[in-house]
Amino acid sequence: MHEDLLLPDTDTPAGTAPATGAKPAQRPPEVPEKFWDAATGEIRTEALLKSYLALERRLAQRAAPPAADADPDDIVRFRAAMGIPEAPEHYAIEAPHELCCPDAEINQRLHAANFSNDQAQLVYQLAAERLVPLIAEAAAEFEADRQRAKLTERFGGEERYRKVAAQLSAWGRANLPPGVLDALSTTAEGVLALEQMMRKGEPALPRDGMAAPEPTSEAELRKMMRDPRYWRTREPEFIRRVSDGFRRLVNG
Repeated sequence: MHEDLLLPDTDTPAGTAPATGAKPAQRPPEVPEKFWDAATGEIRTEALLKSYLALERRLAQRAAPPAADADPDDIVRFRAAMGIPEAPEHYAIEAPHELCCPDAEINQRLHAANFSNDQAQLVYQLAAERLVPLIAEAAAEFEADRQRAKLTERFGGEERYRKVAAQLSAWGRANLPPGVLDALSTTAEGVLALEQMMRKGEPALPRDGMAAPEPTSEAELRKMMRDPRYWRTREPEFIRRVSDGFRRLVNG
């Protein structure tokens, strides 16, 4: 008896297709119904992919600043998510220095650039730390030039003034405490008073316990910056005292 190769085997070996009419698989609970094909018992991968791509686009749009022509509601949602005030006047800025107080025009530009309140505060803080010392130094140099011009005129020219200044400096270091000499050296009136003391031969003042005190106010720092040791001879220790003083004022 020969086996008929054209007839299917009546047995059911492994790997054969299920019989027609088998019940489809049930939807797993973690798969949303809209992504499940009940007829085939399979995940609708095309719908799942489209939904994922749409979600990715929405997230990217929320993270990026809205365009100038964006819907007002989108702009409001973006600013709320980023901690940006609704309007420039709603910034709560703590002035780090009297020269760096909140400015309406600057706040308007910060708001247009989508700066949060913390970012706007940092702008003012950096301005105080970096610009205030430069402004103070420029003002001190201007005042020093003005004081120097008075002395140059009083002593009859630059060369004569230099000679007198050297004499006054040497006499002051030998006869006056550093604190007194510092105070007299910062203004034209002080230098003229020092000249009168030297010419009259007034006795030396006691020097014990008279180390120069650290400056405690901006006015004292500006006065120190008018001192020739700051703007002319640039003595490192004197400059350090001025820089440290401004740092203490800014940082509180």
